[in-house]
Amino acid sequence: MFWLKKYVSFWLMPLPFCLALLVAGLVLARRPLRRRAGLLLCSLSACLLVVLSNRAVSNRLLRPLESRYDAIPEIAAGLSAPRQIAGCEYIVVLGAGSALIPGVPATGRLTTSGLERIIEAVRLLRALPGARLVVSGPAQSGRPSHATVLAQAAESLGIDASRITLIDTARDTEDESLAVARMAGKARVGLVTSAWHMPRAARLFRAAGVSFVPCPTDYAARQGGKATWTDLACDSESLERSTVAVHEWLGLLWLRLRGVG
Repeated sequence: MFWLKKYVSFWLMPLPFCLALLVAGLVLARRPLRRRAGLLLCSLSACLLVVLSNRAVSNRLLRPLESRYDAIPEIAAGLSAPRQIAGCEYIVVLGAGSALIPGVPATGRLTTSGLERIIEAVRLLRALPGARLVVSGPAQSGRPSHATVLAQAAESLGIDASRITLIDTARDTEDESLAVARMAGKARVGLVTSAWHMPRAARLFRAAGVSFVPCPTDYAARQGGKATWTDLACDSESLERSTVAVHEWLGLLWLRLRGVG
């Protein structure tokens, strides 16, 4: 089921989906009786790709996800933890991917999302001296687990290794929620993940029975502000934002169909 889910979701992402439409259109266009349908599919593919590569569209798709949960406010040095996270015994960082680059420190091997998540976790841990850091991410053939890279990054940012627990067998967010539920029990958990991923993660952690506080970070959508002519532009970053948004909206739909959360 895991790999079937990954396979299906891959082909529903904007770029593979548009390319599949384009190929289907080109095949049909070669047949005289299907030429009109083929050209229609080609046009639809091109239009859809342009729309999803638009800055305004990508921000509009992503912003509702990122605005569901408030970020933990600034924590001044020497002050107690904000009321939102006070009493948390664990700060959990969900996996976000890393690369194997010899000679590069752990902070440089993390994806942008992974780096922002671990930085947010370290920020919170400095206000919670008694809390443990839980990092998650599976291992891949021939390289250390993502959880290991996150732990190394946390250590380089000043977190003692004795405070860190690794979850390196969870393959996705649902596995992570179940692993954290077994580990934390009824303890309060600060859940750190990207703001756009938090709605789906929150549903899964709630369904697993984890008592958690959402700690979103890694905001990707351009927030608020006055619309400008640059919002009409199309670029690869916007297509990436749309891809993230489509993935999360489909994930939420799948959870709703399953009755999760």
